[in-house]
Amino acid sequence: MKNVLLGLLFAMVFLGCANDESIVVESKTVIGNSLETLKLNDQFGAPQTLSAATEKVIFAFSKDMGHMSNAFFAKQDVDFLAQHNAVFVADISSAPSLIRSMFILPGLQDFKHTVLVIENENVAASYRIDAHKEALMILDINNFVIENISYAASEEELAKSL
Repeated sequence: MKNVLLGLLFAMVFLGCANDESIVVESKTVIGNSLETLKLNDQFGAPQTLSAATEKVIFAFSKDMGHMSNAFFAKQDVDFLAQHNAVFVADISSAPSLIRSMFILPGLQDFKHTVLVIENENVAASYRIDAHKEALMILDINNFVIENISYAASEEELAKSL
């Protein structure tokens, strides 16, 4: 009887912690919006911001697009992104925190290019456009302001956009 009560208590605690509420966030990926306040850590945990010289922000919101992008950037010169005034952002927020810390971030640290990392689901939701999350989202910006939004789903399309 004691074990049954203990089991019910644990079940109530875990069910009480479940949160099915979806938080609605305002999209930041709208033409005319500024990305001046975008601040993310890179794969080493160092805070990064955009510079006024940044012209392209490339977002990968799916695992497949992240792998494809990293494979593409790994074939380029070390300063390829800087030469193209571009930054690469990978959304890893959907992975469990244990998986992120034990596998994903150490794996990203092997790359020679900088990867800005989104680890918070609310931050990811504010930049992600769900209809296109299986493609790279490429923002053309001028002085932090979004001027164009395009998508790429292959290395060839990514290369063409840069």
